[in-house]
Amino acid sequence: MTKPADDFDAVRQIVEILEPFQAADRERAIRWAREKLGMTTPPALGSPLVVPPPPTPGVPPPAGGSPTDVKAFVKAKNPKNDSQLAATVAYFYRFVAPEDKRQEAINSTDLLEACRLADRKRPARAAQTMINAYKAGVFDKAASGRYKLNSVGENLVAMVLPGDDGPGTPAADRTKAGHRQRQSQSRNQGGGRKKRKSRQGRKA
Repeated sequence: MTKPADDFDAVRQIVEILEPFQAADRERAIRWAREKLGMTTPPALGSPLVVPPPPTPGVPPPAGGSPTDVKAFVKAKNPKNDSQLAATVAYFYRFVAPEDKRQEAINSTDLLEACRLADRKRPARAAQTMINAYKAGVFDKAASGRYKLNSVGENLVAMVLPGDDGPGTPAADRTKAGHRQRQSQSRNQGGGRKKRKSRQGRKA
């Protein structure tokens, strides 16, 4: 067969070859040719084309295989302190929970209920925990004493947790402990200098 000069010439040759055949035979020949060339077979005519719905703006899609019960989700994220726990619970109920259980904002009662379901130690003062998480910058205030996870909180749960160096983690705690120790040493040294000056003043 003469090599076609361009795409249009190739189409013309294909049409000339298939023209004597019946429609069904043409379809079969084209399908075999596509398979021979390693080309994907297009959907049959009349088959519904399933198009996935576009993602809701501002809502991060759950990671693949994310657990859909609060106990498994909290365990997977492993929050290190009460503020991280509150953010994790808020994230679960906003993005991961089954549709009929989702809510945009949570309160201290929701936090305690999530702790019960997750078999997690409850914060001693759940209402204060919500306030602390708000002050930490992971929540925005909503109506009726409820708190809504903001972009900072979303990134904390989606991108940071579980982590080794976040607030409340052992590494961070060691850093804070070292900082407190240095401050204590500085205060002790300062106090020692004051005592020496006081004794020197009395001797004079």
